[in-house]
Amino acid sequence: MSTIKTPLSKLLNVNLPIICAPMAFAGTADLASAVISSGAFAFIPAGFDTPAMIRQDLLSIGKRLGIAQGNPLPVGVGFIGWILDMVPDEPRLEEVLDEKPVAIWLAFGVDLGKYVARIRAHDSKRDHKTIVFVIVNSVEMALKAANEWKVDVIVAQGIEAGGHGGSESPPLLSLLPAIRDALPQGPLVVAAGGVTNGRQIAALLTAGADGVVLGTRFLFTNECKYNADQKEAILKAGLNDTVRTLAYDDVGRTNYWPPKHNGRAICNKVMDDLNEGLDLETRLKRFDGSAAAGDTSRLIVWAGVGVGLTDKITSATVSIVMIVCRKPLLKKASKDVVHDLQNETIAALSKLPKFL
Repeated sequence: MSTIKTPLSKLLNVNLPIICAPMAFAGTADLASAVISSGAFAFIPAGFDTPAMIRQDLLSIGKRLGIAQGNPLPVGVGFIGWILDMVPDEPRLEEVLDEKPVAIWLAFGVDLGKYVARIRAHDSKRDHKTIVFVIVNSVEMALKAANEWKVDVIVAQGIEAGGHGGSESPPLLSLLPAIRDALPQGPLVVAAGGVTNGRQIAALLTAGADGVVLGTRFLFTNECKYNADQKEAILKAGLNDTVRTLAYDDVGRTNYWPPKHNGRAICNKVMDDLNEGLDLETRLKRFDGSAAAGDTSRLIVWAGVGVGLTDKITSATVSIVMIVCRKPLLKKASKDVVHDLQNETIAALSKLPKFL
């Protein structure tokens, strides 16, 4: 297998500096296993799951990858800060750390630094050291994460990202170099937001990213948890068919996000109801009525702006290869996504000397 070497691939001990994001309601142990076995890295979402559910996923991944129980697992777990804030007395974070995932991803909290401190305190009592990723949506957040929290990896998330993120984030190609300029000797920086193919990965690597995070691209896989209706919605969506809003959290009863955060999803009648000026009670009734009737016109489908650049459901493995190679997409699995990404990225990087 061809490799793409960066400081991130060395840190994570992987062949490719490509990361599958922890996607609540979409990510699965199957998806993570396929991505990892293809030479990239993956996070599973802790999201709204219990520690027991997360441990079961980690056990499943360990078995699939042939890792003996008790040994470090080459996978990450993504936590949402405000969900951890709701259960401050639960050792949820520590229970997952006991399973020895290689990395923890922290996002969307008022004070994520306290969770970084808990991870460091837990690791101080053992030999295993956890790699800490933290999402940032501004240079100011990056400086705090690097200088105060001492994180290992900064995830620079642009406004293009699907799912949740900063409502005032700059575009990724502005945010990434700004963070690099502010932290020339800082921690590793990975780029996230709207990335779906190897040409974009190559561009971001040359712009200073140590690695690249993809979420929406892995929605187009057999291993993704999205149901048939959600996958049909992403297949039909174009480049201008997503919107960043709290409207979907309002009707989905998940509007607990910190200030200046919202979510990007595929536009449908949920937005029509909001734009009509309907009050929340009426919008909830319409949403619940559609769900009860099997009407998908108000289905919640989180996706980034790159949703319009992919038009086939494949395996995760094939996707990575195609992103790296630009071969025609067939109906395959997650490994295929990885292989595609790999080949397409290498092809794009190989063209760079022509410009010198």
